[in-house]
Amino acid sequence: MREELYDVVVIGGGPAGLAAALAARENGAQSVLILERDTEPGGILNQCIHNGFGLHWFKEELTGPEYAGRFIAQLAGGGIDVALDTMALSLDAATHTVCAVSRKDGMRAVRGKAVVLAMGCRERTRGAIGIPGARCAGIFTAGTAQRYVNVEGYMVGRRVLILGSGDIGLIMARRMTLEGAKVLACVEVMPYSGGLARNIAQCLNDFGIPLYLSHTIIDIEGDGRVERAVVAKVDEHRRPIPGTEMTFECDTILLSVGLIPENELTRGAGIELDARTNGAAVYENMETAAPGVFACGNVLHVHDLVDYVTAESRRAGAAAAAYARSERARGGAISLACGDGVSYTVPQRVRVESVEKGVDVFFRVRRVFDGDLRVTARCGGEVLASFRREHLAPGEMERVTLPRVLLDKARGTVTISVEEASV
Repeated sequence: MREELYDVVVIGGGPAGLAAALAARENGAQSVLILERDTEPGGILNQCIHNGFGLHWFKEELTGPEYAGRFIAQLAGGGIDVALDTMALSLDAATHTVCAVSRKDGMRAVRGKAVVLAMGCRERTRGAIGIPGARCAGIFTAGTAQRYVNVEGYMVGRRVLILGSGDIGLIMARRMTLEGAKVLACVEVMPYSGGLARNIAQCLNDFGIPLYLSHTIIDIEGDGRVERAVVAKVDEHRRPIPGTEMTFECDTILLSVGLIPENELTRGAGIELDARTNGAAVYENMETAAPGVFACGNVLHVHDLVDYVTAESRRAGAAAAAYARSERARGGAISLACGDGVSYTVPQRVRVESVEKGVDVFFRVRRVFDGDLRVTARCGGEVLASFRREHLAPGEMERVTLPRVLLDKARGTVTISVEEASV
């Protein structure tokens, strides 16, 4: 098996992979290869025909295919090869060698001076959350239903119940309604929605679709296909409360119960993962614990806006190009830790000497916060930075920028917390 050599190999041709590859080329990488398992680049954006993309990055409102198309059009500039219908099977993190297979080329080994992981994420399925009841047809993940309706042209059902309030599920509530289906309700086990507030307003409220918080499906009935689902309210321990049952006559159930970063390659390569994000632990330039291997986009942590995926992935691509030129990040690293109210941070480590102006830190909170709040960065009891917020919710990814001048004061771990303003 002949080995091919590139400056940068990007695994994944979705929004993260496209942005990383283009940034690598712009920053001096002479040869870049994108490995994409689908038959066309663009990833999940190709099935997201609704608008709302690009408001931050392009300062205009685009559909998913339009957003992806802006980047796909730039691939023709030279220096970037795209291998479609090609599955990456393994990664040797030490040698940066990727083993891949395709119908056209068979098995191939490609080695990069640097590698960018941009494999995206997958949806949680019924088996992952253990819904009881009949094993009948008519139960889809929301993303699968979206692809059937928007790309394949199949109508997945007429009377629809949605479990979970992730953004894809909310968007499919609107999409199914516009296609003539009756969306009976959206049911969420948590006491708050997992999606963006704008999607609650535009996809549920605008169409009169009820949202039942602190509820879940406790039984599914059907002979061959779903016929009805039983929903009940849950207590603070997420246990069904007897006497609160509601029965919905439906033929379809869509699951929007969370996304999991696609890190089988990462795990197989022995790269350190963060149990909080289910993605790789990374430094400020998106480099993983394996030198020369970078990660970005939803394979790193689940984003709410593709615009943030683009910004993060461009950082990874530029850093990969620098690594390919034998330019290494400098200095020892400080760690970022989660304090009160914070579930994770990305990056997890910062090499301060390699930071020019500052570091963007992305994080999510554990619950809904309202009021006069402060997001604080503390080190050894000293407040390095404080950022005012009025509302924080788990469904919305947050970002703060820690300036280099403040990071220079850090001696040890920096803890990111949510605090009341009076603290």
